[in-house]
Amino acid sequence: MARQYFGTDGIRGRVGQFPITPDFALRLGFAAGETLVAHARAQGHARDGERPAVLIGKDTRISGYMLEAALESGFAAAGVDVMLCGPLPTPAVAYLTRALRLAAGVVISASHNPFDDNGIKFFGAGGFKLPDAVEEEIEARLHEPMGCRDSAQLGRARRVDDAAGRYIEFCKSTFPNELDLRGLKLVVDCAHGAAYHVAPKVFHELGAEVVAVGAAPDGLNINAGVGATAPAHLKDQVVEHRADLGIALDGDADRLLVVDANGRLFDGDELLYVIARHQQLHGASGGLVGTLMSNLGFEQALGRLGIGFARAKVGDRYVLELMQEKGWTLGGENSGHVICLDRHTTGDGIVAALQVLAALRERNETLAEACADLSMFPQKLINVRLGADFDWRADKGICAATEQAERILNGAGRVLLRPSGTEPLLRVMVEGSDGALVLAQAEAIAAVVRLAAGQA
Repeated sequence: MARQYFGTDGIRGRVGQFPITPDFALRLGFAAGETLVAHARAQGHARDGERPAVLIGKDTRISGYMLEAALESGFAAAGVDVMLCGPLPTPAVAYLTRALRLAAGVVISASHNPFDDNGIKFFGAGGFKLPDAVEEEIEARLHEPMGCRDSAQLGRARRVDDAAGRYIEFCKSTFPNELDLRGLKLVVDCAHGAAYHVAPKVFHELGAEVVAVGAAPDGLNINAGVGATAPAHLKDQVVEHRADLGIALDGDADRLLVVDANGRLFDGDELLYVIARHQQLHGASGGLVGTLMSNLGFEQALGRLGIGFARAKVGDRYVLELMQEKGWTLGGENSGHVICLDRHTTGDGIVAALQVLAALRERNETLAEACADLSMFPQKLINVRLGADFDWRADKGICAATEQAERILNGAGRVLLRPSGTEPLLRVMVEGSDGALVLAQAEAIAAVVRLAAGQA
């Protein structure tokens, strides 16, 4: 069955437009409640005769209140208790779902998107994102009439007052006990998002001097000129405050970018390299999973260290699936999703930052020194907006432009066209050893795509 609502990271869209509406969220809560509870019972996470429970967390978007209330009603109608934790990072919901032995966790967030978008994604009882097959079961249940349990069987709702404190302690536990962050000055950019009251405390309690920015959410300013999607702001803050490092999270804090004292930005590939190199020094075996977007230079540098590398489809859910298939514990995306399965079940910006900081502290290195043997290829990514019904794969002009670029690169680079899993965009990426050539070919292909899609 083809998925109708779920993309690569849950269900996402513009608030007020289907499916991000209160009536759909109500039906989704009921369908997900019935489906996820059945799976939890089959796996021993919920027992017959007991009312199962789910956790609902959200980021700081104003629409989160509306969607939270609708989901809560849907779950209650399905006979599922609801635990509400308010604004918390996506990985915090994954952790608490597992720690509290719940049937499922739900996150209301559109991650790095602007405030007028929102989304809904799920974690299973073990704290992992749902596989495609379970999402398809939820979708199938959505096409059936919504019911309601008898009054005595309806779910209840309550607040989890210590959720943030529990997650802060979990994050700190992933940092080596013998190390601390004393003497470090960090700028922590929370993107006016879900980590605004969590991330600064984690780094401060480990000893760092913390300058918190992007930590004043008002429901409308999430990701607005701050955070991992707007790192120029962090660069300025690091230089202005004469900090040692800057840490940028996105709206739901599952993504990480880092800026050093000189204002140099380090992306997900570079941060993964630092962690992989550090783990190898401690005797870790296995390889690393990247994506189709991972830099060729990153892949080659891992090869020089003797670290295996495999590419998954873009999307942290697919990275995780390949990691589990290969039995590897490290993977991620150049956009800043970093998954350390020896620490957590999902990508976590705060936990990833702590692994990078542990590597630097233990070897007394700067980020630039840790990445000295990593030479990244120039890479240009251009996003082109598409109409909902435009079949770019069948367009002869786009195919011809892609083939021409590949001939011009002549084996010294690659071309990748892929649709976004969360927005109506085609991502045009060209990579190679010659930066000017890469830029020219990316712009040439993008121009053809715009013309074919009627956007020129």
